[in-house]
Amino acid sequence: MLTESQQQIIQTIVDGKKHLPGGLLPMLHDIQDALGHIPAPALGLIAQELNLSRAEVHGVVTFYHFFRHEPAGKQVVQICRAEACQSMGADKLWEHACSRLNTQGGTTADGAVTLEPVYCLGLCSSSPAMVVDEQLHARVDTVKFDRLVAATGSVA
Repeated sequence: MLTESQQQIIQTIVDGKKHLPGGLLPMLHDIQDALGHIPAPALGLIAQELNLSRAEVHGVVTFYHFFRHEPAGKQVVQICRAEACQSMGADKLWEHACSRLNTQGGTTADGAVTLEPVYCLGLCSSSPAMVVDEQLHARVDTVKFDRLVAATGSVA
């Protein structure tokens, strides 16, 4: 169920984008930027306003990996899992991150960090790569990972 505040935010965004050709994706991005995720109850409202089925909107939200269904943690850490990064140690980095954050991906129990796999950050020649709160980092090893995550205070 949406709060009144969430519903107002979503309605304002929908009203501002529903007349644009192909407005669904910009609408979804704006909703996620405003709320931190795309709440499931929002799908019906969006579908109705765009004259689409809820299934069509759900299909778009679930097709694109960057749309979240739940709020992210205070810090978002994304580790590239594509082939170039894998060949340079991303699997070891992922395992270390999971161990360090006590999660297999997703948001930690305390809500401090969301760990997500991504598939190519465009830093193939400087792999493995990761993003911490929308800031790219190249040639990340376990020591650099610990330093970057600890710098935010999310992990001791």
